Amino acid sequence: MSSPIRLGTRRSALAQAQSGHVAAALEKVVGRPVVLVPITSEGDTNRASLSEIGGQGIFATRLREALLAGECDFLVHSLKDLPTAVPEGLVIAATPVREDARDVVITRGGTPLHELHAGSTVGTGSPRRIAQVRRRAPHSTVVDLRGNVDSRLARVASGELDAVILAAAGLSRLGTDSPLHREELGLSEWPTAPGQGALAVETTTDAPAELREALAVLDDAPTRLAITLERAILEGLDAGCQAPMAAHAVVEGAEIRVRTVVYAADGGRRIGLDVTEPLNEGYIQRNGSGNDADAADGADPIQAVRSLGLAVARRLLEQGAAELVPREQS
Repeated sequence: MSSPIRLGTRRSALAQAQSGHVAAALEKVVGRPVVLVPITSEGDTNRASLSEIGGQGIFATRLREALLAGECDFLVHSLKDLPTAVPEGLVIAATPVREDARDVVITRGGTPLHELHAGSTVGTGSPRRIAQVRRRAPHSTVVDLRGNVDSRLARVASGELDAVILAAAGLSRLGTDSPLHREELGLSEWPTAPGQGALAVETTTDAPAELREALAVLDDAPTRLAITLERAILEGLDAGCQAPMAAHAVVEGAEIRVRTVVYAADGGRRIGLDVTEPLNEGYIQRNGSGNDADAADGADPIQAVRSLGLAVARRLLEQGAAELVPREQS
């Protein structure tokens, strides 16, 4: 078969850029063209604050409807925007190698976030980032922000805002080259959203085996393990992807470690945990995908890290996290 494979994607420049990277990688695997099918999501048309409309699926629901309706063959999502529950009939077929998971602060003059003068305006629409800004720069004023990367950078360049908080991965995927100053925020003191920097490649459970097998080639086992742990914590907290919480996991040799923090909306209180657990290192070395258990001893690292994530969430709830994180409405 030589017919094009259809990749459903949001219409934003960032979504199409990251989908283009996946399309190019898949073309090398299958030797067939991959074409982008732009789809408009609710998050692209509703310009209200993300803190008001940031329920689960705002960026994903319409894309998933299109996939199930046969309008495309697979999707590419930003994992941090994806609900933890995968709808019946769909499967995350691959999680490619994760990009930089950090946040960055963009300013005109290079003043670090914590040194911004009183009354400085910092733009972000993320409740998690809002809470972190209020802790790091309590004398600044947070301005709710929507729009694409270029429009956000323009508001700093024009002087309308003193700073904006953006994802490093988005700037990298867009190839953004700006004269504005960039401050990288370390993950130890500024952990980011579950799944940040990672992509989810999703298709239907009844997709042709040829497509499923080709997509599996794009999967990166350490990335899948890390995001499985992060998202299990989010699931266990019963919170939405716009909750004021952070979780970042990394696989290092035979261990996986995670740092997770739940914030009060005003940044005044936080509850955090750092956890390190052993992994089956042989799984990482021998398997090209995080979908299957290690045949050597029957251990399933995906289920193990998911159980770990749920246990971390329980510990956070026992310490009072439920008072800080609004539960996601069904």
